[in-house]
Amino acid sequence: MRYVLRKVALFVLTVWAAVTLNFALPRLMPGSPVDAALSKLAATGQQITNAQRKAIEIQLGAPHGSLLGQYWDYLKNIAQLKFGRSYSFPTETVAHTIGKALPWTLVLVGATTIFAFIVGTVLGVYAGWRRGTRADSSVTIGATFFAGVPPFWLGLLLLYALAYKLNWFAIKGGYTPGLTPNLSLSFLSDAAQHSVLPALTLAITTLSGWVFGMRNNMINVLGEDYITFAEANGLRTRTIALLYTARNALLPNVTSFGLSLGAVVGGSVLVESVFSYPGLGNLLYIAVTNHDFPLMQALLLVICLSMLVAIFIVDLLYARLDPRVLR
Repeated sequence: MRYVLRKVALFVLTVWAAVTLNFALPRLMPGSPVDAALSKLAATGQQITNAQRKAIEIQLGAPHGSLLGQYWDYLKNIAQLKFGRSYSFPTETVAHTIGKALPWTLVLVGATTIFAFIVGTVLGVYAGWRRGTRADSSVTIGATFFAGVPPFWLGLLLLYALAYKLNWFAIKGGYTPGLTPNLSLSFLSDAAQHSVLPALTLAITTLSGWVFGMRNNMINVLGEDYITFAEANGLRTRTIALLYTARNALLPNVTSFGLSLGAVVGGSVLVESVFSYPGLGNLLYIAVTNHDFPLMQALLLVICLSMLVAIFIVDLLYARLDPRVLR
């Protein structure tokens, strides 16, 4: 019980720190949404007047007053789940804008993370058990190569080769323009076809981490005395590999997997931007580009809270899997 209470207190304190930092970061950035809008007007050759500036400030709802007053209003709005109206999408509320993008990221990054975790863990178990052999070298060399490939570069390469040259997949977007998102089989098939390249990019670039993590854990566990004792008792190789070695080596990967699931909400900004995928990553890029304070704050808050909740759940789960942490 003391362990749980300590984790709850730490969770509450971290949430407050994340909320405060989320308030401060957008305001520390150079420029403002009003300046961005005025610069676009000035680029067209129009003369900027004070009346135009005030009109744009009213239209965008630019923050006014002291920072302390803005912070207090910000906390009250969060408690009421009110994030205001987006500067980038003035006809929509921030909550509605995020609600439209969230399912795309959850499906794309969530499914890709689970797939990469399963495949990478299996390959890591195989490489660790066959350490020092040709099979181990093949797996580790391949993982090392793909670990050094930047996700955005691989995305551009796949986009050029498979979409532009071979025309096998769509070049951008989450679905064909003109379609209305729904749960029909035709739309889901079209959305799946658009998600292949970004999913492939994320899977290839994240697979290596799971391979190396599981392989290193396997090698460390293989040196334990109970593994030697199991081998001396004549247990089958498969039993030792799966029930003794892999089961205990999997514990650190469970922690990493929980953190990865928490990061799903944030998506992958670069990958989604490369493919113009309508997820939270691309939405965050748009918000930063347009100095969209309300949208940036809401997105960063959602990402931070998802990570903190994932860490909190993993801490409780890890105590269940390994009671030694309670001591």
